[in-house]
Amino acid sequence: MLLKRRTTLKDVAARAGVTYQTVSKVINGRAQVLPETEARIWEATRALGYKPSHTARSLRVQRSLMIGYSWVPTRPDQANHILDMFLGSMIEEAEAVGYHLLPFPYREGDAQVNGYRELIDSGRVDGFVLSSVNYDDPRIRFLQERQYPFVAFGRSNPAIYFPYVDVDGAAGLRLATEHLLSLGHRRIAVLAWPAGSQVGDNRLSGFLAALAAAGVPKRPEWMVRAEGTFEAGRAAAARWLAGDPSERPTGIVALNDTLALGASRAAQERGLLPGRDLAIVGFDDAPMAQYVWPPLSSVRQPIRLAGRKCVEVLVALLEGRTPAATQVLLTPELVVRASSGQQQI
Repeated sequence: MLLKRRTTLKDVAARAGVTYQTVSKVINGRAQVLPETEARIWEATRALGYKPSHTARSLRVQRSLMIGYSWVPTRPDQANHILDMFLGSMIEEAEAVGYHLLPFPYREGDAQVNGYRELIDSGRVDGFVLSSVNYDDPRIRFLQERQYPFVAFGRSNPAIYFPYVDVDGAAGLRLATEHLLSLGHRRIAVLAWPAGSQVGDNRLSGFLAALAAAGVPKRPEWMVRAEGTFEAGRAAAARWLAGDPSERPTGIVALNDTLALGASRAAQERGLLPGRDLAIVGFDDAPMAQYVWPPLSSVRQPIRLAGRKCVEVLVALLEGRTPAATQVLLTPELVVRASSGQQQI
């Protein structure tokens, strides 16, 4: 049985059209080359599956080559396919450039910083990717005070400057709302998240902006702020749909797919068919959205790209290179399926 030969620096150099010394310096953050040259080198490492020696490299650069990541745990009765895709893309990108992801437990409130402090003090990670970022996030303040490298998946207070990658949630909800408006809907409700959620506030602003641009007044009674659960979406929609047909919403947009699916269930329990009797649009485009009946229209986040970008920006900072951008805002897209229908009934 023949063993597969290990890919070497020289293999990468040959594919990228540079010297192996240049490849070594770029991988170790010690070279200043043209952006297109650096891009060719990283593409070659991925294409050939080149894996630097972790032990030799970590001793040479005196770093752990580990990236710390902690996230809010998912409820035991719910799946989180978006988190799975985000984690998977970060792991793949990190491994491609010689790093690995180190998960650690999530803690609530100000205690969140304890895990970060322990990993910094023990030297087990070189930097962090933050998620579930909110206003006045204590982790951001702590890491800035310690001058420790990090990139956030999400934004916080506008006045606080830090590296981040985010999806433009306001643009996403605006797309969803404009879709319903274009079909003739004017009685549109929204299933939003609790006040104080930065992501929730951002997405809700897109809904309000779309209504305002169309000259449609907002209806406070059709704006429910609740946890993003199936039960919350089902309960809110059931209340709306219990009213007189001429005074209830004809369309619903939701800040995540789980809320939207709860609304879809409530409609069907009243004998209404989403897409025919009620238009519903979710957010995330989780894999389940295309398999439920009727299939759910949803705003698709470029979540795998977001994971790759988080690692890309952080590794550039760790390697002493200048990222193409330290604040990256990605644009979502609307995926139209049967749940939003083609016209107002």
